[in-house]
Amino acid sequence: MARVKTGFTRHRRHKAVMKAVRGHRGARSTRFSTAKESLLHALAYATAHRKLRKRDMRRLWITRINAAAHLHGLSYSKFIRGLKLAEVEVDRKVLADLSVREPAAFASLAQAAQTALATA
Repeated sequence: MARVKTGFTRHRRHKAVMKAVRGHRGARSTRFSTAKESLLHALAYATAHRKLRKRDMRRLWITRINAAAHLHGLSYSKFIRGLKLAEVEVDRKVLADLSVREPAAFASLAQAAQTALATA
């Protein structure tokens, strides 16, 4: 069997890594071995932070809903409980968006939650 040299394959692999670390600083974007390690860490951080972003967004939505609910005399937990009792199925992302962009629509939801809490 003929001897196979790694020239083409290695060059292609190095090119892929160096292209991926183009925005990194210093040796991380010029030296292959440092760049490879930098890329491994960057990919690990990206994976972990995709999960954290979901958590952070939910916290932001809840904070916005809580602030808007307090304007209507409700706490966040009572507001959500009232919506459940009124059988209004709107997720937190939409509620937060309504509280910022459509205060009148959010006010009607708050009113629905208050009446559902009063009857329960």
